[in-house]
Amino acid sequence: MFTSESLSGSKPEQYEQLLAQARALVHGERDRIANAANLSALVYHALPQLNWVGFYFFDGTELVVGPFQGLPACVRIPLDKGVCGAAASTRQTQRIDDVHAFPGHIACDSASNSELVVPLVSSKGELIGVFDLDSPVHDRFDVDDQHGLEAIARAFVESLE
Repeated sequence: MFTSESLSGSKPEQYEQLLAQARALVHGERDRIANAANLSALVYHALPQLNWVGFYFFDGTELVVGPFQGLPACVRIPLDKGVCGAAASTRQTQRIDDVHAFPGHIACDSASNSELVVPLVSSKGELIGVFDLDSPVHDRFDVDDQHGLEAIARAFVESLE
């Protein structure tokens, strides 16, 4: 049975603790649905001011919603639309302080005001999908959040390989 521990210390220290919990959750498990479900729940409940945390998987054409925590989501996202599409097509993390100012933003949840999306790319360079976090707070995500969540995304990708 897994129980999460409270995070303490500076934000980077908290992300180190969260990464250790994430690695413990995915250790020895290669199923992407199981790992995505557990990591979505872990991050959603560990970090404040989030209204959606989840995964979109690339099906060869577009992104398709995977396991998540939060309100029902958009099912399919073209690679040329929204923050998730931008992260997938550029393979670069998108940290958006105000999603309403982002060209082509897809408003799955009207309460979302900021977003951080990390592309998931295999060691062979293949697009797996994206790890998506939304917040009702403008400017919710900073560089520490970006680095910490990119590390968790890497742990997810590593669990599949």
